[in-house]
Amino acid sequence: MDYQRVVVRRHPQTGIKHNHDSKYWRQFRNPVFIKNQSPVTAIHFSPVKPHRYAVTSGARVQIYSPKTQRVSKTIARFQDNARSGHFRADGKLLVAGDDSGNIQIFDLSTRAILRNFHQHKQSVHVAKFSSDPTKILSCSDDSTVRLWSIPTSEDYLTFKEHTDYVRTGMVSSANPSLILTGSYDSTVRMFDAREGRCVMTMKGGGGGAAPLPVEQVLLFPSGTVAISSSGPILRVWDLLAGGRCIRALSNHQKTITSLAFDGGATRLLSAGLDQMVKVYDVAEYKVVHTMRYPAPILSVAISPDNTHIAAGMSDGTLSIRRRDPKALEAREAEDERETLRQGAYEFFATGMLGNIGEGSIKPKQKPKPEGVLGEMKAVPQRKKKLKEYDRYLKAFKYGAALDSVLRKGVPPTVTFSLIQELVHRDGVRMALAGRDDVLLEPVVRLLLRHLTDPRFGDMACDMASLVIDMYASVLGQSPIIDVLFVRLQKKLGAELKFQNEVAKLKGALDMILATSALQQL
Repeated sequence: MDYQRVVVRRHPQTGIKHNHDSKYWRQFRNPVFIKNQSPVTAIHFSPVKPHRYAVTSGARVQIYSPKTQRVSKTIARFQDNARSGHFRADGKLLVAGDDSGNIQIFDLSTRAILRNFHQHKQSVHVAKFSSDPTKILSCSDDSTVRLWSIPTSEDYLTFKEHTDYVRTGMVSSANPSLILTGSYDSTVRMFDAREGRCVMTMKGGGGGAAPLPVEQVLLFPSGTVAISSSGPILRVWDLLAGGRCIRALSNHQKTITSLAFDGGATRLLSAGLDQMVKVYDVAEYKVVHTMRYPAPILSVAISPDNTHIAAGMSDGTLSIRRRDPKALEAREAEDERETLRQGAYEFFATGMLGNIGEGSIKPKQKPKPEGVLGEMKAVPQRKKKLKEYDRYLKAFKYGAALDSVLRKGVPPTVTFSLIQELVHRDGVRMALAGRDDVLLEPVVRLLLRHLTDPRFGDMACDMASLVIDMYASVLGQSPIIDVLFVRLQKKLGAELKFQNEVAKLKGALDMILATSALQQL
């Protein structure tokens, strides 16, 4: 009779089922943590490959390489704490403000200062290049918003409608004349550089007696919808409808400090002081994924190719999560870029359809041998190799079989299926006998790990009782085993207490349901 393999019992899956979005964002693994001396207040990825990113922390802006996650350049020519390091669209220049009110433009190849602007009287928290590469936007604590001309080194437009700190703002990528800003006066304003005035005002801090300051604003690439954050609330504004609030979302527990779009502007990332980064589907504005961090987050950014997520925290920690794009995604993206680079006729004539008018030659194939009609062919069957624990069980080496499933990486379903087979063979005591502290430790750790698991709890308790009966006389000789047994005792006590509370709750619910049923009668 052939050997019967161990049947691995399948249990129903527990836990939350992850949707497509959650699976995608969970691919951002292996976070790298880099410690800085000051809080990381701004992160910006270069729009051009290789998508280096500028990290603003303290009185310096550091340029990191996305491949090595190491600093490639450091810019420290600031009089005070630097703010809002931002790349130009070509990735060759960088602009940054500081707490002294200065704005500086740097050449990244030489780190030389190309322009220096001094007109702001207080800290400049926003310094960004416009979608027009010859213009710069700045927002300051002196409540002014300025638009600068790089060739003339002058501010040719100054907006003074805000009445408090202006700490967020951006220029529309669809129209460089439109500027969206948010202020601590609880308003979100849209400025038009062609008219030189504010053309739209929205109460971004909400109504009530104590409206909240606006921390962040973000414009969709189309320029028709804006997003603002004040406190823990996100608001979505329809600009075509005159700035009407169409959504208000409250998924954070504390103030939202940073907003960012992914590469295709189909997902929105929000980071807050509650140490959370939440990912929204902009079609329905529902949270599709949540990422946790060890400290309050001040800034978050995602690379244009959606391969890196960088988050800066209040304790100076910089976290970078990476995702390896699949070969298919990279190939599709490259094909799309190639399509855009080529002309329509050339693409359809050569790029997609190949060389028109030329035939294709099929390689010669060897003819397949044909059998005689009615002839029977014997096909040899390959025997499947036995698993390691099956080989040990076949040789009646129960201890070695148990050791083979106690290693790291073996699913608990396999481990307890083998233990069940040992129970059927009356070989559990033989598998556990003659163990020293080194061989006994993985057994006790297994019991400690799965004692409260409802799938394996009964078997784990029976096995724990057997281990205690067999090794009670030698307890106290190994500190490691003693500590593990103490932990096992505490965990068992906590589980018993929990089960008692559940039983009390069940009794209370039964009483309530019974009373409700009597009242209905």
